[in-house]
Amino acid sequence: MSPSSETAHGQRLVIVESPAKAKTIKGYLGPGYIVEASVGHIRDLPSTAAEVPDKYTGEVRRLGVDVDHDFAPIYVVNADKKSQVSKLKSLLAESDELFLATDEDREGEAIAWHLQQVLKPKVPVHRMVFHEITKTAIQEAVANPRELNQRLVDAQETRRILDRLYGFEVSPVLWKKVMPKLSAGRVQSVATRLVVERERERMAFRTASYWDLVGTFGTGRTPADAANPETFGARLASVDGKRIASGRDFGSDGRLKAGSTNTLHLDEQAARQLAAALAQTAFSVRSVESKPYRRSPYAPFRTTTLQQEASRKLGFGAKRTMQVAQKLYENGFITYMRTDSTTLSDTAIAAARAQVTQLYGADYLPDAPRTYASKVKNAQEAHEAVRPSGDRFRTPAETGLSGDDFRLYELIWMRTVASQMKDAVGQSVTVRVGGASADGRDVEFSASGKIITFHGFLKAYVEGADDPNAELDDRERRLPQVAQGDPLAADRITPEGHATKPPARYTEASLVKELEDREIGRPSTYASIIDTIIQRRYVFKKGTALVPSFLSFAVVNLLEKHFGRLVDYDFTAKMEDDLDRIAAGEAQSVPWLKRFYFGEGEGAAGAAAEAGNGDGDHLGGLKELVTDLGAIDAREISSFRISEDITLRVGRYGPYVERASAVEGEPGQRADIPDELPPDELTVELAEELLAKPSGDFELGPDPVTGNMLVAKDGRYGPYVTEILPEGTPKTGKNAVKPRTASLFKTMSLDTVTLEDALRLLSLPRVVGTDAEGAEITAQNGRYGPYLKRGTDSRSLASEDQLFTITLEEALAIYAQPKQRGRAAAAPPLKELGTDPVSERPVVVKDGRFGPYVTDGETNATLRKDDDVETITPERGYELLAEKRARGPVKKAAKKAPAKKAAAKKTTTTKTAATKTAAKKTAAKKTTTAKTATAKKTAAKKAAAGKTAAGKAAGTDEG
Repeated sequence: MSPSSETAHGQRLVIVESPAKAKTIKGYLGPGYIVEASVGHIRDLPSTAAEVPDKYTGEVRRLGVDVDHDFAPIYVVNADKKSQVSKLKSLLAESDELFLATDEDREGEAIAWHLQQVLKPKVPVHRMVFHEITKTAIQEAVANPRELNQRLVDAQETRRILDRLYGFEVSPVLWKKVMPKLSAGRVQSVATRLVVERERERMAFRTASYWDLVGTFGTGRTPADAANPETFGARLASVDGKRIASGRDFGSDGRLKAGSTNTLHLDEQAARQLAAALAQTAFSVRSVESKPYRRSPYAPFRTTTLQQEASRKLGFGAKRTMQVAQKLYENGFITYMRTDSTTLSDTAIAAARAQVTQLYGADYLPDAPRTYASKVKNAQEAHEAVRPSGDRFRTPAETGLSGDDFRLYELIWMRTVASQMKDAVGQSVTVRVGGASADGRDVEFSASGKIITFHGFLKAYVEGADDPNAELDDRERRLPQVAQGDPLAADRITPEGHATKPPARYTEASLVKELEDREIGRPSTYASIIDTIIQRRYVFKKGTALVPSFLSFAVVNLLEKHFGRLVDYDFTAKMEDDLDRIAAGEAQSVPWLKRFYFGEGEGAAGAAAEAGNGDGDHLGGLKELVTDLGAIDAREISSFRISEDITLRVGRYGPYVERASAVEGEPGQRADIPDELPPDELTVELAEELLAKPSGDFELGPDPVTGNMLVAKDGRYGPYVTEILPEGTPKTGKNAVKPRTASLFKTMSLDTVTLEDALRLLSLPRVVGTDAEGAEITAQNGRYGPYLKRGTDSRSLASEDQLFTITLEEALAIYAQPKQRGRAAAAPPLKELGTDPVSERPVVVKDGRFGPYVTDGETNATLRKDDDVETITPERGYELLAEKRARGPVKKAAKKAPAKKAAAKKTTTTKTAATKTAAKKTAAKKTTTAKTATAKKTAAKKAAAGKTAAGKAAGTDEG
């Protein structure tokens, strides 16, 4: 009897990962089935030492892996999943069969295995897999379950252990030698290195200037039409047989590449002289070369190509693309979105071909279905391309989708349908135009054209390009119909100057492509990898470009010099091959891990050498690498020479430039570097400019009361004034004295602040007076601006100057007004961005309490540190709003039951005294309780201290 057949005994429990997926599947299974979500992973390696069972100690407790006993992982049920696990156990107790319906990739297989291990079912267990959530697919999956694939589980477990060892062993080295709370990861560190190396190339790049000529030539024939224009443009190709130098002829040093002997480099003067010498030249057509043009459709989307095209066409980041795709999948609109495959099922091919005929006609349908072979090595995630679900594709208009969901579905639908259409065909033409200059030089111009006679698949879809200047496939360039020997008149000859450009920074799309081309990591994890390096502040975004921070330079510098193999591109790719061999059953996990962690020793050399790529040379010795740190000079790792006497240093509190001191051993002149300064923009001139700015350490004069010197400084959080305490003043302990400090007003600057200003600032908070009941009213300057305070009641002031000028009467008048719970009259927006494609409402940038934010009137999203009000683009604004919507509303913590109110105060002296006595007793009890709780918390913190940071650092780096 099949598991899906009706039985008389009870129900079947189906477990999926997400509530959205559960809701959709539940509608397809009907009565007799309970569909519940695990809400992601229910069990994993411990993130902190506090989660590790007490029986484990030492390295096992620190790593969460027992490296001395075959790398046995210590799994714990996540604290936030314990209640869900209890619910699943309760549902399982009432069920007769269990269906594990998690995703069909490695991670999904691992989740299913963990569920089986934790729930310990005593009823039949079935592994239910499908790549689309449609009624037919779900019912087929129930009717045809399989067993758990233990090889996939082992491969995923090996990856997880490998990433744990890498992250938890290498990250602490970064804490000690660079900065606390940093992280390293098997793929994230390599991805960071790629971005840093590109920036190094840009920094080393030297621009070359070159010139050429552009001519506009006329045939003299009329009338002209679009198919046969009268004039056309051509660019200078050669002079006296020497090819004119273009950008590709120059190296990164700004010089012509070796072997450019038959190349002519024109400067501005030479180009203008040649243009003048051609003013009276008679030109003619020297050759016309015509070739057939044919372009075949692009393959259906896999994960990475979907991310790249969504970036180019929709402006989506990789993370945003995957969030929207996940939603479309879980709601039954597309197939599984994490896939390396470009294959379409027979059903999908039939559906696509039917729509080609229906929408474009039979002329656009090829005689035979098109098939696409995957270009990804060891493609093995899901087994079909990303496409619309079902045996009949819904057109975008039929889906009822809107906003981001609609736009991404439309992209997937168009690409899938286009993949089953005919080629685009046409003609490409090259025309050579020649003549002789007045000084006897022979010149030749070249023009290229393209005519598409049958657009084929281009009617449905045209792929985008990472280069904004690149010509797309459907672009036509028509040339007039000319023949060899035809005379031409030069209407205009114009000199044009050009300059070579440094290599473009990576975008999310181009970084995804680079990682895939180098076979680093799994394509399904690239979105999370890019998100990780952005969140870790290794990379920030400038428009769509990924810019490395100075911090990432220090981290990559350390890894390259002391852990070179771990960030080597070929090594990382070989590790991926080995992990694929383990998944295929061609290699064993434990010997391979021993080789990676212990190296040649510990008896690992024999079998482990065969467990890698045949020789195992790329493995060996992580433990030894992280043990001997004596050779790592922390200062040298984080120092980069700018000029002979100026050095960039990455300190614990950020990057700064330092000029060498004239006195050996003493610190030199220093200046902080702006947080969002791209490294390739830190020139010697800018460094000198930063150092020339006031250091922010000005003596203003002594305080007339205390005699302490008052100084103005420029801190990381803005300019401020403070006092210099006398030598010998205790700075720690019970008797510690802290210097008075006050931030400068917005209207003040370090250049103009005076001793009088400093004394006024340090006098705050100022007592304004007392009200009728004797309550003191003070004027204070806070994080969110100036305000009045009376007890716990605070009221904002209009300006900072009021802190010194407001009178008691004015303060009482403010308190006499009801407190505003809402906001004052809305300030005008800082910038207008346009209409949001999702809400179709105008999007503006406003200044809020916590800084600038974008809003469409329904959703607010704070600008990130990388964003600037002046330069933020509409696409970036829409992306921030989309991310905020994807996260959903912030869940508020459940309110605790209110404490019983203290007895109302009485006016009699006796009762007041009694109240005070009771309050003292209560306070004593609270103090004792607080101390006990604090002691417990402190002990718990100490127990977990060694591990907490490591947990944050390694997290879930790679897939």
